[in-house]
Parts: sequence; C-alpha cells; structure tokens
Amino acid sequence: MNIDKYEDAIMNCRFCFMCRHLSAIGNVRFTEVDTPRIRAAMLYGLRTGTNSFDDEDFVDALYRQDLSACCARHCVNHYDENGLALAARADVVEAGKAPAAVKRLAAKFVKSAAWKASGNGKVALFLDETTASDKAETAALRKLMKNAAGDYVTVTGGSIGKALKVLGYVPEAKDAAAKFAQFLNGLDVSAVVVPNPAAFDALKNDYPAWGLKLKAKVFCTAGFLLDRKVRFSKSAGELYYLADDFMRNYCGCECPERLLAALKAKNKPFGTNDEETYNCGEGAVVLDRLHPEIVKSLAEYVAARADDPKKDRIVTLGVYAKMALVKYGKLDVKTLNEIAASCL
Repeated sequence: MNIDKYEDAIMNCRFCFMCRHLSAIGNVRFTEVDTPRIRAAMLYGLRTGTNSFDDEDFVDALYRQDLSACCARHCVNHYDENGLALAARADVVEAGKAPAAVKRLAAKFVKSAAWKASGNGKVALFLDETTASDKAETAALRKLMKNAAGDYVTVTGGSIGKALKVLGYVPEAKDAAAKFAQFLNGLDVSAVVVPNPAAFDALKNDYPAWGLKLKAKVFCTAGFLLDRKVRFSKSAGELYYLADDFMRNYCGCECPERLLAALKAKNKPFGTNDEETYNCGEGAVVLDRLHPEIVKSLAEYVAARADDPKKDRIVTLGVYAKMALVKYGKLDVKTLNEIAASCL
C-alpha cells in the first residue's frame, strides 16, 4: 500500500497529541477522529486487519482532512502525517472504495483537462478556474501583469492534476499534469506566473516529483513582482495577512511576506498563534465541494478570531480562502494581488 512509505508516521503519530491544536477540522468538529493521532491509529488498524476501507465512516474521515500540512511542518520529529493522508486516499482509490461524490468530482476533473492561450509575450499567466471566477482578482492581475511584464500570454482551462492528486487519483493526476506540461512547453515562454497557491505547488513540487520538466521558470505572483522589481507608489497600510498553507507549509516560500514588506504593509498578527491555518481547507483544494458545511465552520472559526470583523482588512493569497471567508465568515477580505494592484 502507499501508506507503507509513511510507516514512521503511522507508528508514532498514533500515540502523539502534540499537534492536536493545529488540526483545523478537529477544532471545528470537536471530534478526535479528525486529528492526526486517530487517523494514524485507524491506518495502523488497516495494516493489522482490524480496520477496513469498507467502513464508510473511516473513509469519510480521510476525505474530511484539511491537508494544511501545519501538523507536519511543526512536528518536532518531522513525521509527514500530511503525506500519509494523501497516500491513504490513493490507497482508497486503488481499492475501489472512493465515495460516490469523490468519484463524480474526479471524473469532472479528468474531463476538464484542456487549456487555451490568448495574447502574446514571453511570460504566461495561468488563470485556473477558481482564480478566473473572481473578477476583482483577475482585474488586479491584469493591472499587475501589464506593469511587470507588458505583453503576456493568458492561459485558461481546467485541471492540471492537483485536485486529482488530492482526491487520490494519482495516475489520472499524472496524466493531466503531463498534458499541461506539454501545453506550456509549446508556448515558447520563459516564465509562467501562477496566482493560485495550489497550482503553484503543483508546478513547483508535484511536476518535478513526477519527472515533468517545464521550459519556463515558475513564479508565484508575489515572486514575479519582486523579480521584476515593480515599484509601488502607495503603502498598503494596516492589514492582517493570513499565511498561506501551500506557500508556508508545502513550498517554504516567503515571497508573499517579502511583497508585504515592499508594500510597506503594517501586518498585524492574527488569531492566538502563528502556527494554525486560517485558509478554510485550502490544502484540500476541493473541500468546499465535498464538505461545504465544514468550510462554513472553518470560516466561522476564523471570523471569531478577528479583532473587529466589520473593519479589519483581512488578506489572503488565494481566491479559495477569500471566497470562503467572505461567504461564510462575512469578513472584509482581499487577496494580496488586489492589495498590490491598489498600491501601484
């Protein structure tokens, strides 16, 4: 099984409470089954034959996880319980036990793996479906790209493999990724800018791991603006930036924080600690489609920690977190790209 690669996590996490407070789902559902310790214990039971993927509650627990990687990042022994969770989902799919909702969603992503390009230039901007759905974000990106790149190519389309990987459909994810890599390599661009944190992680980490090479250098938007030394005429002022799961916990990328410094933002600390995730399940990519009720609870959890919900300027990196916090948390949220564009 895929989980066998994470034996150290299975054998040790099942006895450990140390990261219990960082389990976002556990914090809103108040259930031990939604913590790394119990998930590891259940997977240990799977290996010993006392548990089975025939147990729908067990499988559902695996698909409820937020996959923020907070617990893995802050583990003193560096046990990768996040990688274990992804491996467990792959085992569920290989066993033919994926829930019906997961199967339907995966089928849609497989079908949507097609893209188109418009415009001219040596830089490409990839607008995934989530990012493209936010008019304020796309307007900000157009303004930023015009300033930083001049002419550029806009790439739009469907699945690039990330969501399929997260759902446990690894062969299908690799196939979609290979097609997207071939598409990008055919554009003859030297750089590709990826605003969506999940998509950025896919191109920076998943693709190399699958042996896929891109001719273009991959940038997050903040990294591209910094690389092009874009000058800002206004300061961003006081705000609360919610550290992004993919950039902080998956990629170890500090470009968003560096951009905030370039914007002369007064970034105030949010919540009770700087270890938690406040991105409403962003790491799980499609949690809002599988469990919108949980995303609602996560957003309300974040809103409850705001100093002044009606006046605080909350900033996220990606559109996924912004949409959840606006819809369910009723907060005033902008993306970092919107803030940057307003400072030009």
